[in-house]
Amino acid sequence: MDNNNYVAIMAGGIGSRFWPLSRTDYPKQFLDILNTGRTLIQATYDRFTLFVPKENIYIVTTHQYKDIVAEQLPDIPVANILCEPSRKNTAPCIAYISYKLHQLNPEANLICAPADHIILDPHGFKETCLQALHFTAHIKALVTLGIKPTHPNTGYGYIQYDQQKVSENVFKVKTFTEKPDKDLARTFISSGDFLWNAGIFVWQVKNILKAFETFLPEMHDVFDAEKDNFSSEKEKEAIERIYPQCVNISIDYGVMEKADNVYIIPSSFGWSDLGTWASAYENFEKDYLDNAVSGNNVMIIDATKNMVHAGNDKLVLIQGLDDFIVVDTDDVLLICKKDKEQEIKEYVAEVKRNKGDRYI
Repeated sequence: MDNNNYVAIMAGGIGSRFWPLSRTDYPKQFLDILNTGRTLIQATYDRFTLFVPKENIYIVTTHQYKDIVAEQLPDIPVANILCEPSRKNTAPCIAYISYKLHQLNPEANLICAPADHIILDPHGFKETCLQALHFTAHIKALVTLGIKPTHPNTGYGYIQYDQQKVSENVFKVKTFTEKPDKDLARTFISSGDFLWNAGIFVWQVKNILKAFETFLPEMHDVFDAEKDNFSSEKEKEAIERIYPQCVNISIDYGVMEKADNVYIIPSSFGWSDLGTWASAYENFEKDYLDNAVSGNNVMIIDATKNMVHAGNDKLVLIQGLDDFIVVDTDDVLLICKKDKEQEIKEYVAEVKRNKGDRYI
C-alpha cells in the first residue's frame, strides 16, 4: 500500500431524509439500514482498508458522534477522528482534513467520501480509486467519480464531461448541474455525456489547498493562519476559532464548479448514495408484489411496490397501499408516498416546528 494515500470519510450529517429511523442523536451512517450486518460507516471503512493503510483513514464528524464512531470503528486511532464544532457543509470539512494532512505529509494524496454510500462491487471500487490516485499523483488535478445514470433521478447532481479522454478512462469536466427537474434529467441521460455526481473526490492535498486559496480565499486564510496548531494539543481550540468564520458551502459550489483542472472517471461499481427511502427500496430484495420489507413481523395484503421498515416486536399489517414508504419506530409512524420522498426533510422541519426536538 502507498503510504502517501489517505482517506477522509465524512460522517457528520443527520440523514433527515431517512427519518424517522435516522435521528439527530443517531443518524443513518451509524445504522444497518439494509440488514447487511454492518452499519453504513463500517461498510465504508471496510472498503477503504482494502487499499489504504488503516492508520491513513480519518473520520470527519461532529463532537456529538465521536463516541459512536469510536465504538463502531475500534481500529481507528482516536487522533484520526476529527470533530467539527458545527455543520458547515463539505467545503470546511474538506478544508479541515486537507490542511491537517498537509502539515503531516505534503505529498498526501486524498480520497474524500461520504460515510453512507452503498457500493455493491468493492473490487471495482478499489480499482477505480487506485486509478484516480495514480492520476492525481502525477497530474495537478481535482478528480470526481461519476456514475452512469440508469434513470432520470432528480435527487442527484449531474456532471457533463468532454468525450475526449485525457488519460485511460479520465475525462475533463465541462459543467455541473445540481438536482435537475425530471425533464432536464431525461435530456441529460439521452445526451449520453452526463454522469451522476457520486460526491467522491480525489486529489493531492497541496492541489486542493491551492484551489481553496483561489476560490475560497477567506476560508483558506483562516485555516492557513492556524495550520501550525493542527496535530497538536491546540488543534481543538484552533478549529473552534476557525469554524465560526467559515461560510456554509459545499465543495461542489465552492471549488469544483469554478476550477479548470477538474476531471471525472466514469465508474461502475454498484453505487447508490442511499440518500432516501426510495433508494433503500432499490437495494432491498422484493417480494412477489415488489414490496421491500425490513422486519420479521410485517404482513402485506393486496399492496405493491412499498418500502416497509418495522421492528420485530410489533405486528404491522399493510393492506391496499401502492408505492408508499412505511416506517414504524417506537415513537413515530411515517406513511408517505414514495414520489414525495424528497420532501421528507421538509416534513421533519414541520415536526420540529410543531412538536419540538422530541421526535427529531
